[in-house]
Amino acid sequence: MISIIVLHHNKFAYSHACLESLLLCDARPLEIINVDNGSRDETAQLLRDWHTRAREIGIESQALSFEENIGAIRGRNEAMKVARGEFVVFLDNDTLVAQRDWLDKMRDFLNEDKSRAVVAPKLLFPWAPFEIECCGAAVSPRGRIQYLGRGESRDSIAEPQRVQCAISAAWMTPRSAVEKIGLLDEIYSPVQYEDLDWCYRAREAAMEIWTLPSVEVFHFEHTTTSGSGDINFKYVTTKNGIEFKRRWQPHFSTENGPSEEQAQWRNLERQTIEDVDWRALLPR
Repeated sequence: MISIIVLHHNKFAYSHACLESLLLCDARPLEIINVDNGSRDETAQLLRDWHTRAREIGIESQALSFEENIGAIRGRNEAMKVARGEFVVFLDNDTLVAQRDWLDKMRDFLNEDKSRAVVAPKLLFPWAPFEIECCGAAVSPRGRIQYLGRGESRDSIAEPQRVQCAISAAWMTPRSAVEKIGLLDEIYSPVQYEDLDWCYRAREAAMEIWTLPSVEVFHFEHTTTSGSGDINFKYVTTKNGIEFKRRWQPHFSTENGPSEEQAQWRNLERQTIEDVDWRALLPR
């Protein structure tokens, strides 16, 4: 079984689109664990209705509902404790699955080599010309994060690549890796840098982080957690960045990562779900 963990905190329109795309996945057995982090919009009803539809086509479904927003890290950790799958997938609710067989491809890739702790797809912006948002991540010698391929053409990255780390907007990991490495570190709560930290913990345990560009997922970027009034993202990002650097500077400073100039953030034009015909992007 594959278990997909999807976090929700309001953003009904994004959750609706994401869950519609998940209904088109071929992989079985499959379970979806929807984590509702204190949503105040129509998300709760959406999840109830979707549960019924998913069961009708052979997708198992669990729901975790919290009265308040407990944060992405704790939400995922609580979901991992109840996940039944041999493989666990993190997926943000501002994503759209682009291929029916995406889960099978990632599972097969992990099964080829038991040292692989994470495989991440190529994340694309869901509007023409569908440029790359991220295909794995790199860390400069001074700790600056680079999204690999960001702003480049969809076809510019084609081959699997071992990387320093990956972002958890979409990735798959074997349960055996979770059992070896542990859950996400809640010192980074509510969000930010916990995924990069987990990758470095995996690598410290002699496991590898990979990207699989033949698997594509559309991502609206910075939507799942944006607008959360109970989170000061600038403060959290700065604080967690300091902790990440404190822990892993002896590693990334000697890894021959990108230069500081290469790792400068590329702030690209973004669109919302209201701006695109998302149904046209669903797998056929």
